Amino acid sequence: MITPPRYKTAKRLGATVFEKAQTQKFAISAERTAKNKRHGRGRQSEYGKQMLEKQKVRVTYGLPERQFRNYVNKALESHAVQPKDRLHELLELRLDNVIWRLGLASTRRAARQMVAHGHVQVAGKKTRVPSYALTVGDRISVREGSKEHGSFVGFNERFMERTLPSWLSWNPKSMEGSVVERPTTASADAAGDLVMVLSFYTR
Repeated sequence: MITPPRYKTAKRLGATVFEKAQTQKFAISAERTAKNKRHGRGRQSEYGKQMLEKQKVRVTYGLPERQFRNYVNKALESHAVQPKDRLHELLELRLDNVIWRLGLASTRRAARQMVAHGHVQVAGKKTRVPSYALTVGDRISVREGSKEHGSFVGFNERFMERTLPSWLSWNPKSMEGSVVERPTTASADAAGDLVMVLSFYTR
């Protein structure tokens, strides 16, 4: 997916959309830009707010519009859980997102590259599809031949500094883990207001 200049996008959608924008220097710059924009602007419409939330969530997960819309459609078709909870679950259970949540990659984009380059296995089989949909019980591991790769050097130390979501388990010594339960907005913060996102697509 082609993205516009990242810092400019982060200033428009919020620092959470890009991990590398979450610095004090960026926060000061973003606040200065926000103050300048407050002058001469009217109140934002409800449609504008919904679009902003949609863009925020889509860009956070690094998804093209068509793929994101497919997730929304699946969520709206859900009868077992609330659509907003189902959308959150679908996005969080993407393989690239889980790799990022585990701390194997510093950003979701890096996690996508890691999967695409064949460093990750699901149920013992190499998987190169970043959007692979994981389910409860799935076992994720680093391929044996990739454990000495530069991306994983010093991982044990980095892992100790990271808070692992309650719905994931990971053994840093064997470099494998699993999805132990379904992610919820309580166990994994939502990237934005998912109710507003769904409202945008059902107008």
